[in-house]
Amino acid sequence: MTEPRSIEVGAQELGTSMVEIIGIGALNIDKLYLVERIGAAGEEIGVYSVSEQPGGSAANTIAALARLGIKTGFIGRVGDDADGAYLRSEMVKEGVDTQGIEIARGRTGSAIVLVDPGGERSMYVHPGVNDALSLTPENLSYVKNARYLHLSSFVDETIIDVQREILDRSKAEISFAPGMLYARRGLDALRGIISKTRVIFLNRDEIEMLTGSGYRKGAGELNEIGAEIVVVTLGGDGCYIRTSDAEVSIPGLATRVVDTTGAGDAFCAGFLYGLLMDEPLSVCGRLGNWVAMKCIGAVGAREGLHRAFEIVEAKTKICGHCCFSV
Repeated sequence: MTEPRSIEVGAQELGTSMVEIIGIGALNIDKLYLVERIGAAGEEIGVYSVSEQPGGSAANTIAALARLGIKTGFIGRVGDDADGAYLRSEMVKEGVDTQGIEIARGRTGSAIVLVDPGGERSMYVHPGVNDALSLTPENLSYVKNARYLHLSSFVDETIIDVQREILDRSKAEISFAPGMLYARRGLDALRGIISKTRVIFLNRDEIEMLTGSGYRKGAGELNEIGAEIVVVTLGGDGCYIRTSDAEVSIPGLATRVVDTTGAGDAFCAGFLYGLLMDEPLSVCGRLGNWVAMKCIGAVGAREGLHRAFEIVEAKTKICGHCCFSV
């Protein structure tokens, strides 16, 4: 049975001078169905649990960073419905500056997520009002003083042009998590953003789809286009990080997998936390692995995410080379 949601209407406005990183991406309601298995066409499969949680790739990352004590903001759209009020309220609760979240006429975006007993998932996205995001003077003013902008994908192909124009008018460092939606469009469609990117995050399937090469070679190709840091997440095998003059592989952390929804978004948050703290890339990768490990131990993209005091403890272990027995 779906648990009831409490909705608090209101906005949190921190002021652009106080925001370290602003996310630009979709805001979705994740409708999570825990199933006996993910079936093929024509099959009838049992569902043993249903829940609704806030989602959207960049939104998940920004919410996680806010929990870790980073001053964050967000640019996106929600509908003028109960789901939109709920999503906005959840961002306020996390401490995210919501002045960049527009309330538009229409339906809030949603994602149907099927999760099997092994934690693997299949996702179906309805964009709703997300795909009507437009460039506004308010958005341009908002991003002007941010240290970082973190971008993720939209279903509508035209929104990438809006994101590109915002980047053209901003001096912020760029973090980019294209996901499979954008990776399928190929390098030519993304070259304008990749060339301006400080750090790009992809999983193994996404980088191979985007570049047509294995992940190590593909990472080098993205460096050549202009991405300063390429990070490839490898599931239980950890992550691979490459720059123009160095590469490092970070082993994964053993844990019980409940649900992989949002694991990549959580990894981004941990890694970006390290970057914002000016940590070495090896520490950033270990922080990413740690936050992702916490995420996949619970159902949904945000339920397992932890708070600032816990990341400080984890960081102390990592910097002291304890690294949770890794």
